[in-house]
Amino acid sequence: MKDLTRGSIASHILSMAPPIMAGMISIMICQLVDLYCVSGLGDAAVAGVAAAGNAGFLVNGLIQVLGVGTVALIAHAVGRKDRRDANLIFNQAVALSVLFGLLTLVTGAVLSRPYMRSIAADQATIEAGTTYLLWFVPALALEFVMQVIASALSATGIVRPAMLVRILAVIINIALAPVLISGWGTGYPLGVAGAGLASTIAVGAGVLMLLAYFRKVERYVAFNPVQWRPQPRHFKRILNVGLPAGGEFAMMFIFMAVVYYVLRDFGAAAQAGFGIGQRVLALIQMPALAVALAAGPIAGQNFGAGNAARVRETFVKSALIATVVAVGFMILAQLKPELLLAGFSNDRETMEVAFLFLRIISLNMVAQGLIFTCSSMFQGLGNTRPVLLSSVTRVFTYSVPVLWLSTRPGFRIEHVWYLSIAATTLQAGLSLWLLRREFGKRFAPRDQAAETVEAKPVAPSARAPA
Repeated sequence: MKDLTRGSIASHILSMAPPIMAGMISIMICQLVDLYCVSGLGDAAVAGVAAAGNAGFLVNGLIQVLGVGTVALIAHAVGRKDRRDANLIFNQAVALSVLFGLLTLVTGAVLSRPYMRSIAADQATIEAGTTYLLWFVPALALEFVMQVIASALSATGIVRPAMLVRILAVIINIALAPVLISGWGTGYPLGVAGAGLASTIAVGAGVLMLLAYFRKVERYVAFNPVQWRPQPRHFKRILNVGLPAGGEFAMMFIFMAVVYYVLRDFGAAAQAGFGIGQRVLALIQMPALAVALAAGPIAGQNFGAGNAARVRETFVKSALIATVVAVGFMILAQLKPELLLAGFSNDRETMEVAFLFLRIISLNMVAQGLIFTCSSMFQGLGNTRPVLLSSVTRVFTYSVPVLWLSTRPGFRIEHVWYLSIAATTLQAGLSLWLLRREFGKRFAPRDQAAETVEAKPVAPSARAPA
C-alpha cells in the first residue's frame, strides 16, 4: 500500500500516470490492431468492427461503475486507516463483477444483431459487426473482474502490476490477431470473428495473470469468500458512487450512436473513416486521461484523511499537467495527422474522412483534458452525480442540433465535427463550475472552522509567562 496523503503531489501524479497510460494504451492498441488486421477485408468489415466497438462504451459504463465505486471507497478507507472497510468493499465489488459479467454475456447474445441493425449503413456491415460482437462480448465480460482487481490496487497507490498485465495481454492479442483473422500459419482465416476471439483470449490471459499476482503479493486487501455474499447496504455504497460515472459512459455511447446514425447517409466509407479517426484520437488523448486518472486515488486518500488543501492542490497540478500534454498532442494532430493515420486503410474516401475528423476534433483536446480531470476529482470526492449532469448536457446540446441539421439541405460531414467542438467546450466549462461548487460545499465549513481556530484569542492564563 502506498500512502498518497504525504509527499509531493506532482511526484505522485507523474509516477502513477505512466503505468496507467500504458495500461490504457494497451487496450486501444488491441482495438487498433483489430481494425488494422480487418482493413484488408473491406470497408464493410472496418465499419462493422468500428461500430460494434462502440457497444464497448455501454459495457464500459458498467465496468466504470465498479471501478469508480471501488477506487473511491477503498481510497477513502485507506485515508481513514480503516482496513476492515477496505476489504469489505473489495469483496463486495468482486461479487458485483460476477453478476455484471453474466449480464453482459446474456445481453450481448440477445442484442448484438438488433444493435447493429439500428446503426449500420448496409447489410454487409450489419453481418460483420454482429459476428465481431458475439466473439468480443466474452472479453468485455472478463473485464469486470480485471477492473475490480486493478481498482483495488490503484486505490492503495499501486498501478504498475495492472499496467504490466495489460501490456502482456496486448502482446498476446497482436500475436493472435493475424493468425485468427487472416489464417497466418494455419490456413483457416476466421475474418472478423478472429478479431473478437483474439481479444477474448488476450483478456482471459490477462485476468489469470493479474489474479495470480494479486493473490501472491497484495496484502492490504484480499479475497475473502465469506464477504462475497451480497450485502445490499454495501452494494448500494458502491453503486451510489459508481452509477453516475457509469452513466457518463452511457451518455458517450448515445453520443457515438448519434454520430454513426448521422453518418450512415454518407455511406460505409464515412463510418469507417470516423471509426479509424476516433480510435486514433482516443489513443493520443490517453496521456492526458492518465494524468487525470492518477488524480482520483490521490484526491480520494486525502479526502478520506480530511486534508482539503491537498485535494485542491491535486486538482490544480493535474489540470496543469493534463493541459500541457493535451496541447502537445493537439499540435501533432494539426501538423502531422498523416503520421497518426498511416496504414489503416487504402481507400481514399475513408482516409479523407479520417484526416478531416482528426484535424477538427483534435482542437477539443484541451477542453477534453479538463473534463477528464474534473471527472476524476469528483470520483475521488465520492460524488459522481455532477459528472453525469455535465455528460447529459453535452449529449443534449450535441444530439438535438446535429439530428436537425442532418435533415437540412447542404448538410456536410464537417458540421458533425464542429458541433462536437461546441458541445465539448460547453461541457468543460460546466464541469469546472460544478467542481468549484463541490469544493465549496465540501471544504468551506472546514476552512471556516480552521480560520476561527486561528483567529481565536489566547486566554491570559494560557499565555506563556513574560
